[in-house]
Amino acid sequence: MDKEKHIEIEQLDWVPIPSRLKNGLAEQSISKRQLRNWTLVLQARQIPCRSEQIERSYQLLVPVDHYQRACQELIQYEKENQNWPPPPPIERKLHENTASTIWILILLAIFHNVTQHQINLFGHNPVHWFELGNAHAGKILNGEWWRLITALTLHSGFLHLFSNITLGGIFMVHLCRLLGSGRAWFLVLCAGSLGNFLNALVQSQNHRSIGASTAVFGAVGLLATINMLHFRGNHRRSWPLPIAAGLGLLALLGASGENTDIGAHLFGFLSGIGLGLASEYLTQRGEQPWGAINKGTALLSVFLVLGAWGLALR
Repeated sequence: MDKEKHIEIEQLDWVPIPSRLKNGLAEQSISKRQLRNWTLVLQARQIPCRSEQIERSYQLLVPVDHYQRACQELIQYEKENQNWPPPPPIERKLHENTASTIWILILLAIFHNVTQHQINLFGHNPVHWFELGNAHAGKILNGEWWRLITALTLHSGFLHLFSNITLGGIFMVHLCRLLGSGRAWFLVLCAGSLGNFLNALVQSQNHRSIGASTAVFGAVGLLATINMLHFRGNHRRSWPLPIAAGLGLLALLGASGENTDIGAHLFGFLSGIGLGLASEYLTQRGEQPWGAINKGTALLSVFLVLGAWGLALR
């Protein structure tokens, strides 16, 4: 039966499919890539076709009886795929700020070492760092807002510190390259502080937490949002993947462990998403003096951390 069908097809009159109209004449030669795509389309629609090579180009031929339908199918295919693949996204200007990130992480480690020793300071004999700086939900809601920031600089031990520095360092290097150090660290500080505040709203009055992990997941949310918005015009169906990847990291790294504050991690991540949306909106509004903005936000971040501890120690 298949042999008879093959003989029937061979006996049909074959006509070439024109690639396009040029100067009123049908141009029948097509490229190898176009031949491959069109052949797949016609095969999927069960339309007989065959190809012929003419020097460096090709012809796609179909039986006369199938010519009209073949043309309609190919016109529809080209119409639906005329803007595919999309052009690559505009490249962002990257900032090389790895050194500044390393120095900030070193300072965080040095401060952790300071909190492990008894130090007399500002009338405190000694300073009870963890009592003065933890994110105590009741006290935060009572007006001690500086705890939102000071809690981000405290860690319960070396492993707690090491995990936050290692994981946070990876995300901060990438974020600083995208935004510049000043803006990146300021946004992460804001995401961590906002995450601690939202966590205080939903926790009991006696809830306490410390650690930079709220800010680390804020950095994850920022990175996910920035990448999602940057590629949304080029990956029509897969543009939400950065957010999905961020949620996967949150589930994998932020929801396990005996003393893990899942609420702080979740709200840090959500705060990062919100601040990422705001940051990208301002970025896309036009040219901004980002050099001056990065310097200003860097100074503001230092002022906020030092000011918060100043208020805690007063």
